[in-house]
Amino acid sequence: MSSYRPGPHEIELPAPLKSSAFTYDNAVAAIALIACGEVGRARRIGDALLAALARDRSFSDGRIRNAYRAGPVGDGSLALPGWWDARQNLWAEDAYQDGTATGNVAWAALALLNLDAVAPGGGYRAGARRMLGWIAGQTGDPRSPEGYTGGVDGFDPHQTRLMWKSTEHNLDIHAVAAWLHRLDGGAEEARIAATARGFLDAVYARDPGVFRLGTTPDGKLQPIAKIALDTQLWPLIGVIDAPDIWRRAFDFAERHLAIRGGFDFNEDLDGLWVEGTAQAALTVRFLGRSAEADRLLATIAGQLSPSGFLFATDVARLTTGIAIGPASAEPDFFYFRRPHLGATAWGVLAAVGWNPFTGRNVE
Repeated sequence: MSSYRPGPHEIELPAPLKSSAFTYDNAVAAIALIACGEVGRARRIGDALLAALARDRSFSDGRIRNAYRAGPVGDGSLALPGWWDARQNLWAEDAYQDGTATGNVAWAALALLNLDAVAPGGGYRAGARRMLGWIAGQTGDPRSPEGYTGGVDGFDPHQTRLMWKSTEHNLDIHAVAAWLHRLDGGAEEARIAATARGFLDAVYARDPGVFRLGTTPDGKLQPIAKIALDTQLWPLIGVIDAPDIWRRAFDFAERHLAIRGGFDFNEDLDGLWVEGTAQAALTVRFLGRSAEADRLLATIAGQLSPSGFLFATDVARLTTGIAIGPASAEPDFFYFRRPHLGATAWGVLAAVGWNPFTGRNVE
């Protein structure tokens, strides 16, 4: 399913987004459909993820790409997004979309595990296990703090390994590995879950009570001056035995990231991040603060586009302070005021109270 639709002042999307179905957005959408009882529609996405796993055009090692071409899945290798560049007279693709971010693989696995819980026997658990195997085999990094690196970036067949480690990615990996361990009791899944959990403990700064973004490519901890909202939220709902002290991270987010009845992506407070505000609504519902969740949901409802999707933000361009890939000379990952599948899916999860990391209601 396409991740974006044209914004209020756009006739069409930019070429790199026209046909793009981002794996993360579709994984969250599948989980949201399950939360709404739409299992058949969720299985269409899950089956597409299994097809992507089995029929990559270049690799057969258990990875999936960051994005695929939107539309029905046919025979043969799954198509990646792209566009005809008339100026250069060639077919163009995007280095990030062709790459494989570790967290996106983990989210695809979470979608498959949510599906396995409601449609066992569909091959979803085996697919999730294979995805986790790629993560463990290709991104494990023993440098302290031990954890899992960012994945690979660039074009086939020689992609660049991303040597930084992300707090968000390691949380995703922990959730997948812990879920599989609960189901099957495997020692390898237990080891992966413990490694990723150890990384979370290492990047949590007790003073002032905040999760760092992760590490730099050379293995050093990221400074606490640069943070992101989802990094403060997901450990609280993604780790079943999360320590109470981690809840200070949400308090930190409320003090430093709150804006206009919701939250920004980062501390520059330049706009409302709708997806992150939905994540915050789900988190406070999990923490038993239902009145706050309702207020955040009211903010989200105000960002409904005519298409029925939620806008990604309430401003023309929302900054994140993050670079898309290793070739980026500066932070160039932005959200724009466009209807966004990922924001919409998180809005649904928040409204129904569904925890995507466990496949359970939070209340």
